[in-house]
This record gives sequence, C-alpha cells and structure tokens, in this order.
Amino acid sequence: MRQDSSTANQIFSVAAVIEFLSSFVTLEPGDIISTGTPAGVGNATGTYLKAGDRLEATIRSIGTLVTPVVRE
Repeated sequence: MRQDSSTANQIFSVAAVIEFLSSFVTLEPGDIISTGTPAGVGNATGTYLKAGDRLEATIRSIGTLVTPVVRE
C-alpha cells in the first residue's frame, strides 16, 4: 500500500472542484473527475508508477477498481 487517505484530506473539497468545473462545463451523469491524490506519494517519496504495477482503488459501498500499468 502506498497511500491510505480520503478526499477529506485534499486541498480543495470535492464540492469546490465540482462547483469550479460546472462553471464552464456541463457535467453529465457518469462523468469522471480526476482530482489527483492527497499529499504523500509521487514527488514526496520519489516513487512513481511503472509498467507492471497495479493500482487498486476501493470505495467501500461500491467496490474496487483494478488498473494495471502497461506502459511507462
């Protein structure tokens, strides 16, 4: 595990991000907004994703999304 956090720890709240985006884009059901992650990974640790790595993101009430990294 590289990170265990929630959107509550991000600089901008989810509501603020949605408000900002919806001021110039019409959001539709099913749209995905990439918010990034809370601090503690990437540049902070000097570790980056590489081919062969696997990402798992879990939302308790929905399930787990598994994404393999296939290219650098």
